[in-house]
Amino acid sequence: MTLIRYEGKTFEVGAEESLLDSLNAQGASIPSSCRSGLCQTCLMQARSGTPPESSQEGLLDALRLEHYFLACICYPTEDLEVSLPGALRTVIAASVIRLERLSETIRLVALKPEVPMTFRAGQFIHLFHETGISRNYSIAGIPSDDEIHLHVKRQPGGKVSGWIHESLEVNQRVSLSGPSGFSFYVPGQFEQPLLLIGTGTGLAPLFGVLRDALSQGHKGPIKLFHGSRSSEGLYLVPELKALADHYSHFEYRACVSGEESPHPYERGRAHALAFQELSDLKGWRVFLSGHPGMVKEAQMTAFLAGASLRDIRVDAFTFSQVASDER
Repeated sequence: MTLIRYEGKTFEVGAEESLLDSLNAQGASIPSSCRSGLCQTCLMQARSGTPPESSQEGLLDALRLEHYFLACICYPTEDLEVSLPGALRTVIAASVIRLERLSETIRLVALKPEVPMTFRAGQFIHLFHETGISRNYSIAGIPSDDEIHLHVKRQPGGKVSGWIHESLEVNQRVSLSGPSGFSFYVPGQFEQPLLLIGTGTGLAPLFGVLRDALSQGHKGPIKLFHGSRSSEGLYLVPELKALADHYSHFEYRACVSGEESPHPYERGRAHALAFQELSDLKGWRVFLSGHPGMVKEAQMTAFLAGASLRDIRVDAFTFSQVASDER
């Protein structure tokens, strides 16, 4: 008999019972459909304790690392505290420790949470405006930075981005929650080629993924294509060039699609240039971030070029994020 803590209540689960059947029988409401581990409707996360490996069968490595499991095929071997995805988002306070201009329209915001916050490079947090509304911003740093880095683009009429660009000050306290998202680097296949494609501030999570991979000793080729309609939308160019000069297996390509590209930028859309060069992506791991149209098109193209769906990570900004003020 094991004990399961869920939504503040404790449930007993017998040795021959699945966690899903037991919780539902005792009055808890857990979404489910196929009940055989295929549809993943009953996805849950272990907040404490370790779910059995058999309950993670078929899940992405990123989900396994975050202790997600399938309740319908979970036969617990130890006590667990569990939740549905995204159910427990604790709001914590953080201090603004640095503000920098990365370009005319993009600002770096460095935050120091007041309590320890574990994250993986490439995830995102929810940042709260003083009125209580929140926006999602990708984390551009890596855990060893010991701080949270955000790249925030100023959008005309954007309530949150306007506040960040016009009013936010160093030492100011803000509220955030998270992290969320599964588009992060998973170590273990250090020779696997990596393709990173992003537009606009979609560079933020890719910059984190890149630095994380390099810091963990990734040896396979890494190619980063960053695109914008104009050269003003490109940023961190010197930093990325410096990394490319230092690491021979990393290549950085800056792409401009809406104007004649000044040297040394390339003319064209980032994903089109990437797939023009890399027509066979079998065995590659692909990270896509930025405009939803680009991400959707690139995801399909990468799959048709041979990349496994399990190896394609996406962080698509919603249309409201692109059109208003998120990320």
